[in-house]
Amino acid sequence: MEFHGLEAYQKAFAMAMEIFKITKDFPKEEKYSLTDQIRRSSRSVCANIAEAYRTRNYPTHFVRKLTDSDGENSETLVWLNFALACEYISKSKFQELVDENKSIGKLINYMILNPKKFGCNGEAN
Repeated sequence: MEFHGLEAYQKAFAMAMEIFKITKDFPKEEKYSLTDQIRRSSRSVCANIAEAYRTRNYPTHFVRKLTDSDGENSETLVWLNFALACEYISKSKFQELVDENKSIGKLINYMILNPKKFGCNGEAN
């Protein structure tokens, strides 16, 4: 399997694309702050999952990159909170994205806690 087949990657990619779509309607004055930040962090979730999967021969690196991914996922949640507070997204869209964010976080955490199920050999330090 390639990293594209990982459920965490697929869900994170779909969420990043949804965030890309909704941020097209954010005000222009947010371009270099909120818009860029939420796009970057949501995309980094996917990128770090891909990097983790490629380093699975080194369990410590695998877990480290997944921890980075989890951190980016948490950062995305912060930006979603700002988007809601600034009234750039509806409460229903916010809740939908928060639920997906939590689901992605659980999948990443599962990978962190079970590296051998993803092809890691040896123990993570």
